[in-house]
Amino acid sequence: MTNISTNIGNLKLNKCIYNASGPLCTSLNELIDLNNSSTPCILTKSCTLENRVGNPIPRYYDNHIGSINSMGLPNQGIKYYITCSKDITKPYIISVGGLNLNEITTILSNILVAIKLDENINGIEINLSCPNIIGKGQLAYDMKDLEYYLTTIFNILNYHTVSKNKPIIGIKLPPYFDIHQFSNVCDIICKFPLDFITCINSIGNGLIIDPINETTFIKPKNGMGGIGGRYIKPTGLSNVRNFYLELKKRNSQIKIIGCGGIENGIDAFEYILCGATAVQIGTTFHKEGVGCFERISNELIVIMNDKKYTNLNDFRGNLQII
Repeated sequence: MTNISTNIGNLKLNKCIYNASGPLCTSLNELIDLNNSSTPCILTKSCTLENRVGNPIPRYYDNHIGSINSMGLPNQGIKYYITCSKDITKPYIISVGGLNLNEITTILSNILVAIKLDENINGIEINLSCPNIIGKGQLAYDMKDLEYYLTTIFNILNYHTVSKNKPIIGIKLPPYFDIHQFSNVCDIICKFPLDFITCINSIGNGLIIDPINETTFIKPKNGMGGIGGRYIKPTGLSNVRNFYLELKKRNSQIKIIGCGGIENGIDAFEYILCGATAVQIGTTFHKEGVGCFERISNELIVIMNDKKYTNLNDFRGNLQII
């Protein structure tokens, strides 16, 4: 029987396809919809310390190719997402998107206290790559800041040692475009006990124009926003591949979660072939709803059956150069 299960650190998932932080994971009702779907785990909206309204609307647009958004991290605040965990029966991962380092460490402390109280929280994804906060750049493009943030974060995580129900810890990275950047980032992240990296976040400060009305489609940041969907798949694949090769050279156990432009089973197959342990669905999930997870999983299984692969390890990372 074809097996598409996977492990991220100590977290075992019966499938390798789940939701990206962003669309349709902000409210409890949306999280329950995910809980009732075929996704193997649930990832929340990136949360701040307090409730946040986000950027002015309109702030999202998609077409047949992809999407542009400048949401600005609208969310219900960390206490809300900790409380939501009580209603979730699947593995539950909280995305942390604090606006500064102090806020991130406070959020992490709150999560770890909740875990010690046996709340159903299985992982933390720290978003270091949101391109849509007005007046702020993407932290993970600055290597000194990235190392400083991770040093401070893991001092907090080590201080609040969790003896049982230890959550998996990962970071969401922006797209990188120069080959030397992958080595530089890996030199830093391999210093820390990360379980995973997620790549990529949307490509920042893109522009999609309405030629009929001669306007932008979104309002914030002069119409500039993060680009997602099919537009960014080649960049997502190259980031997964380059990180996979760099981490392999270092014998690192850090897993890679692929994200960007995954619409079908072929896309998921290509990400895993490049080295991804699992994949996240964003724009397609926003368009299609929770049914996309079962559809894409089934399409991946058909591809694997055709190729006589019985599990993901049969082909993960095995991309060949012609």
